[in-house]
Amino acid sequence: MEQNTKRVNILGVTVDSVTMAEAVAQVESYIEEKNAPSLVATANAEMIMNAGRDAELMRILNSAQLVVPDGAGTVWAARHLGYEMKERVAGFDMAQELLKDAPQKNYRVYFFGSAPGIAEKAKEKAEKLYPGINVVGVHDGYFDAEEEKKIIADIKEKKPHILFAALGVPKQEKWLFRHKEELGVPVSIGVGGTLDVMAGAVKRAPLWMQKAQLEWLFRGLMQPKRAGRLMALPKFVLKVHLSKK
Repeated sequence: MEQNTKRVNILGVTVDSVTMAEAVAQVESYIEEKNAPSLVATANAEMIMNAGRDAELMRILNSAQLVVPDGAGTVWAARHLGYEMKERVAGFDMAQELLKDAPQKNYRVYFFGSAPGIAEKAKEKAEKLYPGINVVGVHDGYFDAEEEKKIIADIKEKKPHILFAALGVPKQEKWLFRHKEELGVPVSIGVGGTLDVMAGAVKRAPLWMQKAQLEWLFRGLMQPKRAGRLMALPKFVLKVHLSKK
């Protein structure tokens, strides 16, 4: 399946204008067609703002095979700049769609990241929600250079079709990009807090807040430490507005 999605430039980051169904189909095509290892990124306003200050992250995002619009801010920005952006493709929801398809398609999955014990709990949750799923490996996101070698060896040995990495932005994108060829995993995706939510360590916003595009506010209320990071959103809005020609 050729990638025929339209790519939209938001403050220098190219984001794919895709629906959830199109994004999932695109990811699965990378696995089925046995292409070179593919990197998938989930771009919200904070990530795009980070990329503006981090040339390495910008290069990685713009070389990724798929960058989905994860966040109301990303969708708003594209439309404000005059582009078509079909819908928000939340990273958490995309991960669940892929996990749901995994048993039927015989995909092997690996959970990597978050605090000790989280990946194991996320695995248990996945096994309850998606009977028959094959989560071939788990590892937390705390490691030194020696432990990193063991993690890489374990991933190579387990040969997952999809590697979900929850190391936070930009660490997860940089780590996946750096080791992409060595690992040889068909699809690697940076998923931020997805494993924490699956494990029950972090609550997700109620559906009405998701639909009202207020998930960012819910995260700020539930995690006061994030308040400073949430200031990226108004800065993002202003920067996008100023960039409009």
